Amino acid sequence: MTDEAMSPLRRRMIEDMTIRKFAPKTQHDYVQRVKNFAAFLGRSPDTASFEDVRRYQLHLAASGVGVPTLNQTVSTLRFFFKVTLRRHEIIEHTHVVHEPRKLPVVLSVEEVARLLDAAPGLKYKAALSVAYGAGLRANEVVSLKISDVDSKRMIIRVEQGKGGKDRNVMLSPSLLDLLRT
Repeated sequence: MTDEAMSPLRRRMIEDMTIRKFAPKTQHDYVQRVKNFAAFLGRSPDTASFEDVRRYQLHLAASGVGVPTLNQTVSTLRFFFKVTLRRHEIIEHTHVVHEPRKLPVVLSVEEVARLLDAAPGLKYKAALSVAYGAGLRANEVVSLKISDVDSKRMIIRVEQGKGGKDRNVMLSPSLLDLLRT
């Protein structure tokens, strides 16, 4: 959308998100959610009441959207009304839906050994071992350099991981031996 065609309300919301360093994808998602809310209302979202927000939440819940989508929409509307419009009374009673957390599946020692033994070569076995043993994401494993492995302190330095953050992870002696091989 060009600057000429953008409404002052949308421009204000984008500026508010830019000031707070929201990622471009987050900004796009927030704008889309407010646009969907406006379509539901059939009018500008800045004219909405608490009851309109409540009806929209009921509409989303009844249409079968998942808990993450409901919570993202609540977060978007909270931001929109609280920050952009400064209408705190609208969002006072909006709540996120708490979904019970599921425990992750943990592989047994034998299953991990079978998985690593199934790797087609040493390089792949090392990559899988680092990913599983140190808890690295695939893009973090691919980005590793030799200088990231600190054998004296027994850590691996992960630079620019998820969210662009740096961190250190533990390095086991057996993983260090595999990496040296």
